[in-house]
Amino acid sequence: MILFERGKFRRLIRIVWMAFAAFWLFLLFYVFAVSVDLFGLFGPTPDLRSLENPKNELASEIYTADGALLGKYFIANRSPVEYEDISPNLINALVATEDVRFEKHSGVDFKGTFAILGAILTFDPRGSSTISQQLAKNLYKTRGEASEGSLYSVPYLKMFVIKTKEWMTAIKLERSYTKREIITMYLNTVDFGSNAYGIASAANTFFGKKPAELTVSESAVLVGLLKSTTAYNPKRNPERSQQRRNTVLAQMVKYGYLTETNFDKLKKQPIGELIRNYSVENHNSGMATYFRSVLQKQLQRWCRAGAAKTATTSTATACASTPPLTRGCKPTPRRP
Repeated sequence: MILFERGKFRRLIRIVWMAFAAFWLFLLFYVFAVSVDLFGLFGPTPDLRSLENPKNELASEIYTADGALLGKYFIANRSPVEYEDISPNLINALVATEDVRFEKHSGVDFKGTFAILGAILTFDPRGSSTISQQLAKNLYKTRGEASEGSLYSVPYLKMFVIKTKEWMTAIKLERSYTKREIITMYLNTVDFGSNAYGIASAANTFFGKKPAELTVSESAVLVGLLKSTTAYNPKRNPERSQQRRNTVLAQMVKYGYLTETNFDKLKKQPIGELIRNYSVENHNSGMATYFRSVLQKQLQRWCRAGAAKTATTSTATACASTPPLTRGCKPTPRRP
């Protein structure tokens, strides 16, 4: 009887090991199948060339020869900035709210991924995507039609495949770029609403500032917008925006980026005081609109191909060529 039980136990152990091996073999095959888009089931994933040369729609900026910004042409109002040009307040707010283990993981936060399972069971709505995964989604349109495969017609399987591709792309990004480069690329690509793409346009649209000048409270407002650019828009929904801003500030306190004393002071500040310089930028923003409309045809090719900083004539000449009723030529100083 004892020998029989031992034999039965050994068979059970063997079955468990076989199941374990089969699981890992299946996982390896699945990852391989997704990476090569086997039989067109999964859709394409970014290759090494795409990772090293990411494409973004940037605004074409028109400057006069004496350094004044006339205006912009754009499909997406986005102007890139460097990491050194971004306020540490914004970096801290972003990491505390979106990806507190950003410096520790390699693209996928498995601890956060497993935690989301418990959150689903307790009906606690939260996200588990790292900053790297969000960058993969924003930069390579992993949820767009161009990335679709045959399995996308199966609802639940579709999301599993999408998440797998975002995990794989995030890991590739971590191998190709530094943490600073990833967070800079993320802030340069994300949509903040109000026709503001990227942190440079967002800082200017909502506060009339450069990214380096953002305060803690202003940074918290912008990070709050990442959850929903409409629901937490400070102009349209100031009360909800203030609540979301305070949630971001509370996260900064939780992870040591902000003191309780400063939090108690900042959470009382009305949103209206922060967005006094709110102004949505469009193609008519800037000076010498008539001159720019004449110039537009010559620059359309450049706008489609990418961004171009173009020096034209002097400010005085550009304004002089504009009909009197449409001038409004107050020079905009060139960004350093």
